[in-house]
Amino acid sequence: MSITTSLAKIDTPFLLVDKAKFDTNVAFLRAKLAPHNVILRPHLKTVKSIAGAKHVLEGFDSPATVSTVKEAEAFADAGYTNLTYAVGITPQKLPRIQALLNKGINISILLDSVAQAQAVTAFCQAQNIKIPTLLEIDCDGHRGGIQPDDTRLVEIGKILHQGGAELRGVLTHAGESYDCFNKAALVAAAEGERHAAVIAATQLIASGLPCPVVSVGSTPTAHFAENLDGVTEVRAGVYTFFDLVMAGIGVCKPDDIALSVVTSVIGHNEEKDWLFIDAGWMSLSQDRGTQSQRQDCGYGLVCDSEGNIIPGLQVIGANQEHGIIAAVGSDIDRITDGMNDGLRLSDIAVGTQLRILPNHACATAAMHAGYYVADPVQIELDYWARIQGW
Repeated sequence: MSITTSLAKIDTPFLLVDKAKFDTNVAFLRAKLAPHNVILRPHLKTVKSIAGAKHVLEGFDSPATVSTVKEAEAFADAGYTNLTYAVGITPQKLPRIQALLNKGINISILLDSVAQAQAVTAFCQAQNIKIPTLLEIDCDGHRGGIQPDDTRLVEIGKILHQGGAELRGVLTHAGESYDCFNKAALVAAAEGERHAAVIAATQLIASGLPCPVVSVGSTPTAHFAENLDGVTEVRAGVYTFFDLVMAGIGVCKPDDIALSVVTSVIGHNEEKDWLFIDAGWMSLSQDRGTQSQRQDCGYGLVCDSEGNIIPGLQVIGANQEHGIIAAVGSDIDRITDGMNDGLRLSDIAVGTQLRILPNHACATAAMHAGYYVADPVQIELDYWARIQGW
């Protein structure tokens, strides 16, 4: 039985992972970073799957990053022991962090304020524990974090170090790299990220504070970093699947995208030459991350049932449970002429399966309970359940 035949038996819409592309993406970044003598700490917020993580992490003690405490708990229950919770901590979550530490999980938390540091040290003193803590550094004005040369950095570090917590180091994320559109800009973003983290680490060390971890990373900067001197680890997440936003800024090609939503044609508007599909924003998400890029991909680009991109087609509209596919831009005539002597989109039969490449893999995957996995070395499809909740 072929993969296409197997897929045709599953009710649409559903998430599909092209395992061959997934494995290639995972191996590429690992090889890219190997000469730099840094640790790769994959961000599992994209995959969010125990079954999927087995193909990203080399072992149960491999470094990993999570974005929710629920993820940390799920991966810990599955045997993974080396985690960074890379979202600012709130006091209400500290008992759950304590429970993980008590189970022998090496988990660090993140903060960027005096108030958070005081809450963490008060909890550590009350519970007689040491919580490993990283200080978030703002490397590009994208969102939270402390400026690398801000005097509050040392103040917060001292509160933690002297108050009973474990000051483990600094962490930054170059969020502005998602707005880069050429190699030079991506290389500069990676260097800015590295420089900010190293400056912050140097300031802590010069003040007599420990800083064993200097953590940087985003998928764009991980792929374009040329110098990682002073960095101990690199984080990246969406590189496992890639998506149209990453393709739009030149981190990958559309053909590298390993994730798609399989959908079926459910109707036509013959006057407008539209296809209706059973994938709306409840399966594609409402993410329009390519809207500000040179190529606006609507709600996703369209592939045939084998995963081959059909040039010029995209999902131009997404209601809750149905989407609209149309030919756009200068490719309209070429598409029509190339589809069997002028075949119109409205001639594509109801029930035909198509695949939609996502704008944002994390957002699209979040709309589903799991992935069907097409592995060329297996006859049967695999299924990876996703972790949901916080």
